[in-house]
Amino acid sequence: MTAAAFEPEDEARSIVAALLPLMAAVFVVFLVTGVALPTLPLHVHDRLGLGAFAVGLVGGSQFAASLVSRVWSGAYSDRRGAKCAVIVGLVLATSAGLAYLASLGFVGSPRFSAAILILGRGLLGGGESFVIVGAQSWGLALAGPKHTGKVMAWLGMAMYTAFAAGAPLGSALFAKYGFLAIALATTLVPVMTLGAITPLAPVAPKPHASLDLRRVTRAVAAPGFGLAFASIGFGGMTAFSVLLFVERGWEPAWLSFTVFAVAFVAARFWLSHLADRFGGAKVALIFALIEATGLALIGLAPWAWLGFVGAAATGFGYSLVFPGFGVEAVRRAPPEQQGLAVGVYTAFLDLALGFLVPVLGLVASYRGLDSVFVIGAGLTACAIPIAARLAVRANPKGEPT
Repeated sequence: MTAAAFEPEDEARSIVAALLPLMAAVFVVFLVTGVALPTLPLHVHDRLGLGAFAVGLVGGSQFAASLVSRVWSGAYSDRRGAKCAVIVGLVLATSAGLAYLASLGFVGSPRFSAAILILGRGLLGGGESFVIVGAQSWGLALAGPKHTGKVMAWLGMAMYTAFAAGAPLGSALFAKYGFLAIALATTLVPVMTLGAITPLAPVAPKPHASLDLRRVTRAVAAPGFGLAFASIGFGGMTAFSVLLFVERGWEPAWLSFTVFAVAFVAARFWLSHLADRFGGAKVALIFALIEATGLALIGLAPWAWLGFVGAAATGFGYSLVFPGFGVEAVRRAPPEQQGLAVGVYTAFLDLALGFLVPVLGLVASYRGLDSVFVIGAGLTACAIPIAARLAVRANPKGEPT
């Protein structure tokens, strides 16, 4: 299937139908990531009896592996084809589940068991990179360049929906069956998804070209930095929003993240076409402004209802920043290295969440939780002039000049 196969009258429906199997693969990998997030710390600390440092090593190894493998997965997708990249990612995710299972055989040797868990988390991080980069490259090839924003928005919606569903599902499985259930789910669910991906017709790999990482990085750097600044708000919401609402006595505190997620998904569902229609930079500018305003409302709100409005505005704003800047990144990259461009662009998100969000945690310990959102609003606002400059450099159709 190619972009030419879509008829004008049912183009949108055809694109979504083509993306559904890819969305399923993305959903699965991030679901098995999500089910482990609330359970691994409990398993490592309570059952293995290890301290906070070991918990941090096990938990952080996946995100480190994701960051390291972004470029590799993008280059692999360009050379071997996006379908191969998605399949490799699902196989790596299954291997992570097998590592989880193997670690349970060495509970009597806690450090060795934790080392196997670190290996498993690393495999899952690599699998995540291959699936998301491969799926985005595959989707772009199917839908064509004029639907770049829609592809990124829908696949991103699958990713964040999986995160939201994974935490409560993992907690329920862990409470009833222990870490064995998490290990089995991580092993079996990606295998079942392979059955849906394998029969699909592949898209042709990109023409062979030398790996030009410097050129691609230079092309996507501006939108990448814009994404990094805007993603600080997302990291602040996931890590600190519930704690802040509890501290202020704004109940139910969990609703803060729920309204964030609902607004995020609603904007992705209804407005995913905006970046393609009006230009990614313009959309990123407007929605980064909305996100920054929402973060400021959370940090400064004197009343609970205003804090919840801020959470919704933050989710609504952040929803289209990723596809907005993503459209600019893909359009500026060499056509034969779009997979690599997606990998490098996404790495800016990893950098923001992996390094800047922990810094905000240190700030919170000295200045209070509300400072996280006030500072986050200021940093998110740094994405606005980046988007404005990209918009000025684009022609009326949103193409870079």
